[in-house]
Amino acid sequence: MASKLNLDKLDLQLITEMMQDAQVSYADLGKKLFVSAGTIHVRIKKLQEHGIVKGTRLNVDMKKLGYDVTAFVGIYLEKSSMYDAVAKELQRIPEIVRLNYTTGNYSMFIEVVCRDMNQLRYVLHDALQKIKGIERTETFISLDESFSRAVNVLKTASES
Repeated sequence: MASKLNLDKLDLQLITEMMQDAQVSYADLGKKLFVSAGTIHVRIKKLQEHGIVKGTRLNVDMKKLGYDVTAFVGIYLEKSSMYDAVAKELQRIPEIVRLNYTTGNYSMFIEVVCRDMNQLRYVLHDALQKIKGIERTETFISLDESFSRAVNVLKTASES
């Protein structure tokens, strides 16, 4: 949309609450924020139309499903102009769950989730190294995820 969306305190409260629990009912959320469920519905629809809310996801403990290896891979490209083509190829590898275009040492940084080291080896050796434009990679294996949290849109560190 071309128009700029002005978010008010209610929008930010709504975003904050739903980032904590996207399954909360509009009625319960309305009670908590002292507005009607209809108001919540209209606000969520507005946030979706402007691309601020991009849907909801189920937060799953992948280790409990047997995915025991998480790795982060820094990718060096032959030329930065190859980013789009390489990104398209990376998207075809299902074990890659996140891709970021970065500054610094790497052109790209990906997160990979695998069942075991054999699957990670396949991704690193057989899948990544065959993509035209990737010069080399550097892999970091995660030993533990200590925490993961949403940004507090109501209060940022600079306001403290």
